[in-house]
Amino acid sequence: MKVILAGYNVDSVVLEELQKEGPRRSDVTPETLSASYARISRDPRSADELRAVARSEVERARRSNQTIIFKMGHHSVAEHAVFNFDIIGVSRLAIEELEKFRLCSYTEKSQRYIKLEDDFILPEEVQQVGQQDLFIKTIKAQNELYHRLYARLKPYFLDKYPEMAADSKKQNVLDGWAKEDARYVLSLATVGQLGFTANARNLELLIRRFACKPLAEIRELNHKIYALSKEVAPSIILFTEANDFDSKTYPALTEITGPILGKTDGTGGDPVSLVDFTQDADVKLTASLMHTSSKHTYAYCLEKAAALQAQERLDLVKTAFMHMEFFDAALREFEYVNLTFDLIVSATCFAQLKRHRMATLTAQDYDPNLGFSIPPSIREAGESSAFTDMMETTANAFQKLKAHMRWGAEYVLTNAHQRRVLLK
Repeated sequence: MKVILAGYNVDSVVLEELQKEGPRRSDVTPETLSASYARISRDPRSADELRAVARSEVERARRSNQTIIFKMGHHSVAEHAVFNFDIIGVSRLAIEELEKFRLCSYTEKSQRYIKLEDDFILPEEVQQVGQQDLFIKTIKAQNELYHRLYARLKPYFLDKYPEMAADSKKQNVLDGWAKEDARYVLSLATVGQLGFTANARNLELLIRRFACKPLAEIRELNHKIYALSKEVAPSIILFTEANDFDSKTYPALTEITGPILGKTDGTGGDPVSLVDFTQDADVKLTASLMHTSSKHTYAYCLEKAAALQAQERLDLVKTAFMHMEFFDAALREFEYVNLTFDLIVSATCFAQLKRHRMATLTAQDYDPNLGFSIPPSIREAGESSAFTDMMETTANAFQKLKAHMRWGAEYVLTNAHQRRVLLK
């Protein structure tokens, strides 16, 4: 056996310094890894030999990538190339769009742990229709209330939990709770940052979909990401143009569903509704666990599982957790059981919900008619009236902006405003 570390992510500044110390090299690119691994299936040479060849023939490696990925259709080869990006100075709304891509990795500046300043973006769409005064006035009022709420909530939590407040190590927790609840009043235009990691296959999908987005900020972010990735790996990110599927499908669906659904405001319904689930889920789960741990067909396991007593099925399921530690995930057999929820959640809640990327999650646009969430601490601290007034002011600003623009008014909405999502 031989195991070789073929490559790893290195800070670009380190790469630039290494390049300066010696002659300029053409093989400082993740494309050689994609090209060499692509040849493994048909070339008898060892993987390390194939990498050496790819490094020595970069242009040939790039042509090989294009042939294998785009002519032969082996797109998984692009997954061997990995990119890291610092995403700085983008809005909370743009970050939501970025984090829709489930197979990428993100670590975001937290509005819970960091006390925010008053930074926000002024969307191009707002400037184009001359509504920047209304937008800026509303955002500044939200930010002023954020600082006021934080100043009120910090002593509120310290007084409510005196034992924690007496422990200097736990005071930071209470301080974090104050920031966490105060942030509900902040807008989706608030500036944030994150570390973003993606392989080339998922990066290409992101670039192609972002090219179809109507918001100028998203298109600018897309342009910058594409320019940087293309510079170092031109052969594995090719399908990047806006296309009819990504740009026209949802508008076409909206046009068809409008007459079917009729003119309603879409409000109503419980905040959490279980709308669909796997029938006989415990039987099917038990059967799938039996199937993996035996040589029998699933049909036979299903028959036997159905004949078990409820306690017997429970004992079998408990066995699947018997040796679990805090870092373990549930066995994959549990994925055969599905639960589908129709939810009305705030932007703050949605930010946490979308972290669970292996679920299926689709969302409607933000809708002030669905109302807003107000943290209990704000009520108990006597600030609910100021909070509600700000939500009404924001909703009015949204409607005025919406009258002038098709896209971009949602920037003024807050972390408290709600949207409807479907989660499976």
